[in-house]
Amino acid sequence: MENRNNVTEFILLGLSKNKKVQILCFLFFLLCYLAIWLGNLIIMTSITCSQLINQPMYFFLNYLALSDLLYTSTVTPKLMTDLLTEKKVISYKNCMTQLFTTHFFGGVEVFIITGMAYDRYVAICKPLHYAILMNRQKCNSILRASCAGGFLHSLGLFLLTIFLPFCGPNEIDHYFCDVYPLLKLACTDTHKIGFLVIANSGLMGLVIFVVLMGSYFMILYNVRAYSAKNRHKALSTCSSHITVVILFFAPVIFVYIRPATTLPEHKVFTLFYTIIVPMLNPLIYTLRNTEMKNAIKKVWCTGRFWKGNPMI
Repeated sequence: MENRNNVTEFILLGLSKNKKVQILCFLFFLLCYLAIWLGNLIIMTSITCSQLINQPMYFFLNYLALSDLLYTSTVTPKLMTDLLTEKKVISYKNCMTQLFTTHFFGGVEVFIITGMAYDRYVAICKPLHYAILMNRQKCNSILRASCAGGFLHSLGLFLLTIFLPFCGPNEIDHYFCDVYPLLKLACTDTHKIGFLVIANSGLMGLVIFVVLMGSYFMILYNVRAYSAKNRHKALSTCSSHITVVILFFAPVIFVYIRPATTLPEHKVFTLFYTIIVPMLNPLIYTLRNTEMKNAIKKVWCTGRFWKGNPMI
């Protein structure tokens, strides 16, 4: 533990050392961050101020939007600040805090997406049992389980990292504190820990991705017997979920399924699930969703939100 205290701060190398590129990146991520807040706040307000909050799918979407905001806020503000400063420093304590919170909210998001997939599976494949299987008590239980799953996932990575000795170089080749870049700086053999990280993040992401795609395959198989109108509605809803699943899980699996390495392209793939996906989620879930678009119109265009009468 004494060796670990030799490093009291880390230097984040960031995305680029070119000043012009850094300014362009700052402007781009500033627009992305504003879009994330605007889009997700519109979704949250539109759902909570309408009858959609009583439907399980939108109940989960409301908390997915919240987890998007919290998840990206653990990374993006620090990234934008560092793009404007000469020395990108983060203290050891803040680094460990960022590691824990990033994986906690990321894990919560993964399990909420899984809950949304289960909701669609029950709604389409077991419609007669839907009201029983997806009542509010069950939805609250899934939400609590998502938080517990995110906490256990994050705690596992945190414990693997917090006891590592850091006594030499302190430059992290990334734009935030993540497990693999920190393993490269540890003054000990981290091969076994690297495999535990793969099991915790890579294999977990892969298994959940396979399960989700399997559930959507079952949904697509079952909608064959639907009428053309109902089939179109079901496919429209599921296409949004599938898009989010692929955009989120593909980069996660690419980064964490391999041994402890930090390749240049890791930063690009990490940007997808920390910034790009939270920005795209509001568009993905509203563009082809008639109920969501109608709720946005009622809440924001008719002044329901401003008049303070949300549930009429």
